Amino acid sequence: MSGFMALFNSKFPPTMNPRDRPSDPLSRLRFTFETMPGSRKYVFTPATRAEILSELYDAFWGPYSHLFLPLSNSSLPMHATLSQVQAELAFAGAGSEEPVIPGKPCGHIFTKGESCFRCKDCALDESCVLCGRCFRASIHKDHNVSFFIAQQSGGCCDCGDPEAWRDSIQCPYHPLQQPEQVIDTSLGASDTTPRVVPRSISEAEIPPVQHYPYRVAFPPELRENMARTIAYALDFLLDTLDFSPDEPGVPSNEADLRLQPSADPMTKDQYCVIVWNDDKHSFDEVIQLICDTTNRDRKEATALAHSIDELGREIIDMNTNVTRLLEIAQVISKIEVGITVRRAYDTFREQVAVVIIEWLVDLTRSRLGSDTIVIREVIAAELLSPRRRESNLFGSGPQVPNLSGDIPNPCRIDWLFLYHTRLWKKPRTNLKEVYASVLILSHPHKIAIGSHFAAVYPRVVDAYLLVDREAETSIKYFALQLFTVPSVASHIVQHHDLVTRLLDIIINFFTNQISEKRILPSPNRSSDVADLDVDSTPFKSKRFMPVFSDLRYLCHNKPVQQLIARNQSFIRKFARVCQLFMCVHPNKRAVTSHVEYETDAWISVFNVTLSLSRVIKVYGEAFAWATPTELIKAIHTVVQEILDVCTLTNDKLDKSKFTKPVMHDVVFGDVEYAIVEFDVLEGWVSFHHSLHWLLAELLKHVDILSEESLVQVGVASVRDLFMRISKESDILTMIDFPLRVLAMVAQIRAGLWVRNGFPIRGQLLHYRDFMLRELCYDQDLFILQTSVVLLDPNTVIVSILDRFGLLQFFRGAVVHPIYEGPQLSSMVEEVLYVLITLLTEKASASKMPLPAAVRREIIHALAAGPCSYTDLVKRVAERMVDDICFEHVLKQVANFRAPEAMSDTGTYELKDELYEEVNPFYYHYARNRREEVEVILKAWLKKKTGVADPVIVPKPIGIEMGPFSILPSLLESEVLLQVMFYAIYNILVLTEAAGATPPSSEAILDQAFYLVMLALVERCSVFSHLSAIKVFEDGKNLIDIICSMEHDEHFKPYMARVGWILGEISKFVPEEVQARRRVVGVAEPGLDAETLKKRAAKARQEAIMAQMKAQQASFAINFDDGDDEEDDDMEETLEEEIQYGSCIVCQEDLNDSKPWGTLGLVQPSRLLRKHPDSHSSYLNELMGMPPSLDQCSQPQHPTTFPPADANIQEDVTLFPPNFDGFPAQHTRFGLHASMCGHMMHMECFQVYNTSIRQRHRAHATRNHPESILRKEYICPLCKSLGNIILPISRPSPLPATNVPFPDWIRAAGISILKSKPDTVMDALQFRNGTGEFVFWSAQDPNYATQNRRLDSVESHKMLDSLMNVSKIVSQQTRHLRERPEPEPSERGSGIYLPEELVGYTISSMEVATRGTGTSGGTVADGLSEAQTRMVRSLLGCLTMLAKLELDGRPDGGKESVKQAIIKRLLPEWSRTSLTSYSYPLLLRDPFSVLVETAAVAPEMLQHVLVLCYYACLARTVIGMVYVLNKARSYSGIQTVSHSHTDIFGDVRMFFMSVVRHSPVFEHTATLVFETFGEARIEKMLYAFTLPFLRRAAILGRSVLPNAFPPSSVSTGDNEYKRLLAALNIPPLSDLPNQDTLQNALSGWCAHYGHSHAASQLNCGVVLDYPAVYRLARLPIVLDNLFNGRDKVMRCARCNTVPVDAAICLICGVTCCMLSNCCMDVDSNGRGECNMHTRECGGAIGLYFVVKRCSLLYLYANNGSFGQSPYLDVHGEVDISMRRGRRQYIHSPRWDEIRKTWLNHGIPTAVARKLESTVDNGGWETL
Repeated sequence: MSGFMALFNSKFPPTMNPRDRPSDPLSRLRFTFETMPGSRKYVFTPATRAEILSELYDAFWGPYSHLFLPLSNSSLPMHATLSQVQAELAFAGAGSEEPVIPGKPCGHIFTKGESCFRCKDCALDESCVLCGRCFRASIHKDHNVSFFIAQQSGGCCDCGDPEAWRDSIQCPYHPLQQPEQVIDTSLGASDTTPRVVPRSISEAEIPPVQHYPYRVAFPPELRENMARTIAYALDFLLDTLDFSPDEPGVPSNEADLRLQPSADPMTKDQYCVIVWNDDKHSFDEVIQLICDTTNRDRKEATALAHSIDELGREIIDMNTNVTRLLEIAQVISKIEVGITVRRAYDTFREQVAVVIIEWLVDLTRSRLGSDTIVIREVIAAELLSPRRRESNLFGSGPQVPNLSGDIPNPCRIDWLFLYHTRLWKKPRTNLKEVYASVLILSHPHKIAIGSHFAAVYPRVVDAYLLVDREAETSIKYFALQLFTVPSVASHIVQHHDLVTRLLDIIINFFTNQISEKRILPSPNRSSDVADLDVDSTPFKSKRFMPVFSDLRYLCHNKPVQQLIARNQSFIRKFARVCQLFMCVHPNKRAVTSHVEYETDAWISVFNVTLSLSRVIKVYGEAFAWATPTELIKAIHTVVQEILDVCTLTNDKLDKSKFTKPVMHDVVFGDVEYAIVEFDVLEGWVSFHHSLHWLLAELLKHVDILSEESLVQVGVASVRDLFMRISKESDILTMIDFPLRVLAMVAQIRAGLWVRNGFPIRGQLLHYRDFMLRELCYDQDLFILQTSVVLLDPNTVIVSILDRFGLLQFFRGAVVHPIYEGPQLSSMVEEVLYVLITLLTEKASASKMPLPAAVRREIIHALAAGPCSYTDLVKRVAERMVDDICFEHVLKQVANFRAPEAMSDTGTYELKDELYEEVNPFYYHYARNRREEVEVILKAWLKKKTGVADPVIVPKPIGIEMGPFSILPSLLESEVLLQVMFYAIYNILVLTEAAGATPPSSEAILDQAFYLVMLALVERCSVFSHLSAIKVFEDGKNLIDIICSMEHDEHFKPYMARVGWILGEISKFVPEEVQARRRVVGVAEPGLDAETLKKRAAKARQEAIMAQMKAQQASFAINFDDGDDEEDDDMEETLEEEIQYGSCIVCQEDLNDSKPWGTLGLVQPSRLLRKHPDSHSSYLNELMGMPPSLDQCSQPQHPTTFPPADANIQEDVTLFPPNFDGFPAQHTRFGLHASMCGHMMHMECFQVYNTSIRQRHRAHATRNHPESILRKEYICPLCKSLGNIILPISRPSPLPATNVPFPDWIRAAGISILKSKPDTVMDALQFRNGTGEFVFWSAQDPNYATQNRRLDSVESHKMLDSLMNVSKIVSQQTRHLRERPEPEPSERGSGIYLPEELVGYTISSMEVATRGTGTSGGTVADGLSEAQTRMVRSLLGCLTMLAKLELDGRPDGGKESVKQAIIKRLLPEWSRTSLTSYSYPLLLRDPFSVLVETAAVAPEMLQHVLVLCYYACLARTVIGMVYVLNKARSYSGIQTVSHSHTDIFGDVRMFFMSVVRHSPVFEHTATLVFETFGEARIEKMLYAFTLPFLRRAAILGRSVLPNAFPPSSVSTGDNEYKRLLAALNIPPLSDLPNQDTLQNALSGWCAHYGHSHAASQLNCGVVLDYPAVYRLARLPIVLDNLFNGRDKVMRCARCNTVPVDAAICLICGVTCCMLSNCCMDVDSNGRGECNMHTRECGGAIGLYFVVKRCSLLYLYANNGSFGQSPYLDVHGEVDISMRRGRRQYIHSPRWDEIRKTWLNHGIPTAVARKLESTVDNGGWETL
């Protein structure tokens, strides 16, 4: 058949009749593909996609579909893909866990947004990752694990790949194979020379995957079918891409447009305009552009923009009007959005190609029977076969690159790699997934794909560097997956010579050998040195960094390292690259005038050279595998290159800036030295000496360069080795270049280069930066250190002094021609620092193992004091931080202090005993740091030894072997002695001349003394004799000047050191010291005087402290006693007793001369929760509730940090729905008032408000923290948000009443009988008979008229501030209130203030204190003064409202309101004909009646409280019947025992007596009681009524502090008993003895029962939720949140897993943050978080934003971000998970968030944040 097909050309004549469609599926597929664009009129719809898929599948499986699908489904449903259907139908095990097959790696391909893990301790390099499943199954205890979110799909899990891990990670799902099949990566005797002609591996060389047990037998014909279909699909894909452009661009005119390559046989003039995605433009820009250019509406444009973002490009217009389309394209391309105009035929084919790629991805996920790999094997085979081109009869010539030069016979995969840039986002990531799935088939597959990738790599890099618009999806990043595999790296370096080709790319790219978007192959060898232009485009490109990384990954693999060491060509080539960057971008000191133009070219130069330097490190490390001969050859090569550059033998250096080095003779200390002549102040100096850095790396192999190993190859020593390469003057020249840099650095630091501007500072900071210095600065120092070993050390020291310009100083000249005083001192300090470093720095000189180096670095970083992990890391080189030993060493040497408070971070502090190892002259210390460390060390020594002024003795240098072991002998050098002498002597001279010590003298003396002491530690005898013999200035020697300092007042700090030095020297030359040492006889009394002085000072200090203590104590006594005094004689002392402080604006005292009030905020709230009647889990919670809510509750999270078991396996999918958040529909709306406690005069308040208005006008664009419309302001003192000002009410002085309860009731009844009927009062109560008062409603129309006549009274202005705010909120929230209330225009409409403002506020206060321990007593004892003051102020406002209404009555109408309340409470009155309380009392909240009483008749509060409590009990019973009736079964509810009989007595009897008045209700109640049992009912009654008692206690304490004093009840009892006692309420168990109460109860219950029976009202009673309020439950470990994210983090609105999810912490719902999908277009772009806030928190929102890892607070169109409750292992916040460490919840932070929410602190938190920044707004879009 195939032969016939070949004859029958695939291009059908366009006239062919569709009825003649060929019958063979593959031919049918071809026919469909060829005819489709025209037959579909070039419009690609979902139906087209479905048709293409179905044709592909038919051709793929031919007659064998039953092998892919269950028999019942012989064909796929429309639009479906095979792998989905297989998984849904669980065909042959699809969709469930993969079976365990030893040796088969996991290969799970990450989807975007999935979490992946990296274990530094297990992985071989940073590219090895694990999926969540493998990570949780493997063992990583105490390992350094990081976790991150896949930003795009395509990477895969490396579990089960032996080449990825240091040792087996023991994942049970992916055990490794038996050892005999492990890959051999080491280089045998095979040829180590890289091949020049690359040869890729073809498909025929790859064996089928071995050891796979799930093979299925199937006919060979099917295999043939599959292969042919895949081959055809791939060829179609490539044929299509032949015509696609490499990058988006717009033709300039119609003629060019028509000349574009096209495959269209008809060349029809139908064109498409396509917009391409990029990272520069925002959604809005693109949406606007599309609207403007194509006349689409915003909705369509938005959909298109999303599609462009998601897919990578989209057609925005298609028609035949070419001019119009070109116009659109030109407009859009102006703002650099990528755009193409192509024939519709080609665009259609590209869309078909996209479906083909989708289909291929789907095949990689599908199975043939139980065989999951055969399909991928077929795909692999076809990818690795050459393409078969269709003979192209039509269309204009495609742009097919010529590959014959690079690859002899290219395969399909080579073409795909090349054409990757022609594709766009979605198909690119899909293709990567196809490659990844083939890669993990078997090791040979990996090698094969690596080999093909390496063959086209140079072209891939060309495209990546020069063409690609979307770099992040470039195929170049595939290198990371391949180059880090040792066997692949070894193969491609050997067979494709990839390292050389990479180095060529670097050279040619930076020398700008670029034309037509290609980097040209290497230029001819004759022009050996190319010019670098640091301002050219290559340097500015940010994209070259990954190319260096690729080189580093390649060279990091062990096999490649061995190759580099064995084969000279590698180091030769690399030296050429390093030579390219030698001395790049030199600097010259600007002497007289400032540099004219500061460029920032230095930034890109540093980026390049530091990237190169990282490769140098890896290259250098490779020579650890070298033999001495190989290393010598490499050193020879590099030195030769350096000399060629430095002696200007080649043309690398710019002759106009650099000259041939010249030697000159210098005399220093009677000897003549020949050294290089150069002045750093005059010449050009560059920071970049990459060849020297490379040489430094080679010289660090001191073990190979030791004399023992060099002797074997006939070289005596390193010095001998260098002398063979070149002569001494050349080597001096060679080391002079790094030396110039060090001298320049010293001069810059001394302030001699200030006229060079910022660039020079910037370069210095980078060069010496802690994290980067290892790559450059330390290397230069090491070269200098080596030179001391290679040459005569004295010559080197003289060279250093000469370069620093200090030869004269060390000959005794204290004045310098150029350096002024402080500059000179600074230079001396710098040169001594360099000398100390050369002598003592031993890390490289002794090849210190990395863990030891890391240990030393950490100890010195922490010696200056504890610091956080981030700060520590900044002080340590990046290579050390990246090494796996870093965290382990840190644990050994430091103690971790976990963060405790909300804003703490974790800190590390050095273990005490390790101060022993600290060297204050460590070379990474700057001077300030060194001095700090010295102080700390001295203190430590003092504590340890008890010596008052301890001496820090230098430690021996300690280099035992290798070429550097001769370093200590330098201390015998006379030149060095002269340096020491003059460093000290010149200071003495300058001190004498000025009478005070010169600048920097301490530092210089410290360093000089350190050198002297070091010499005495290392070479005591020789040095002592030398210092005695050698005479300098004025015939003095070193001992002379040291002795002269001993008793000099100026040098007191050095006494101890001088003593130690002289002591050491006198061991060897005692008579020399004795002769010069001055003995001061009167040492003792002198000391004494000093001591006396100190003692006097100490006594003075103690006296002051005692005085302060006394003042504090007296203040505290005054403060505490305030209350007690009031009790005694309250009436007389009232006026002068209470002081309220001063007004915070004008600072005058607050007294009765001017009205004043306290600032507060009234905000709408939905905090209070109703008990949900639908979930039995909440009932269960009640059963387990502790008996007291004022004891500390069990915290939600572990309190230790980090948690003891960091690998807590929490399965988020098993959490209750919505993260156990409380359902938003069960909340109660109300107003919450709070006060910040500050006070102001009313006048000042008005002035302050005016100033706020002016600020708003002045800064019109700023998003202000307060809203004038909502009457808000910010407290000027504490920045709290406020919107009201309230008058202060003083607490009532009434004592506790001693009238017994029954007597009071009798008296109350009598007083009612005596009084006349009060029709006015009856009219002022609600018409519906609830007994509420109309004048206490927020929208009562009468208030406005009353207020008008009292407008002038200031205290009413305060009341007005409250009423205005309440009214505004009330009008907007009618739909949230469930109370029956009058119509808006009637009296009494709106929020009922006693219940929904005062009651709500007190209830919220009570809720906020639940679960927090109070120190004994009751909940009322925990109240602050501000809280009780606020409750009184609110009640005062209610009193005022009553007074306003009943103005004419003598006592302000109190008596009449009081009568009305009593009538309402006593059943015999509430049901008589006199009053019409048709509404049963039990349907009202008893607490609101209590509030009404407190407002008008506090004197009867104690008695009304008893009635209200019993009403509450009866009401709770009714509510419980409703709740339990809905719950029906008690199956999920735990059993409890009877424990409260002493409080409740016979619960059953009480229960039944409440419900007996309505037969239906009684029946239901009986059922409920039988089902749940008495014990459970009792427990619930306890739980539901406890909050009432707590609220009553708060109210009582605020209003009548004397009647409800702090309790003296023993704290042993449960809270209920304590409260009953404190409030003086008889318990229910005592009811049989209380006749009056029994009457009242039976009256209320009867009224309720009859109403229920008549059921004209809604008789349901909703109970408040009585337990401790919790926020939604987040997992302890953050990454567990991503584990089941598709199940738990799903947005209900758009049913997707949000890209940027925000979890509402109040109710646990997940929202899409900042996404266009859930935006509310109608309310101008309100985001989903804001929309959800309206339904959930009302005015406030509290969200955890998962990806940003921070909190989001919202309040009424404003918002702010807060710190995350999660901290990483080191106790630090990780915003946006940038660091990627695992994060654990931090209990104190979590509690703080909960506290802010419970205390209604979110509005203030937002306002404070906005107040401190200039915010631009836009919060409503979140």
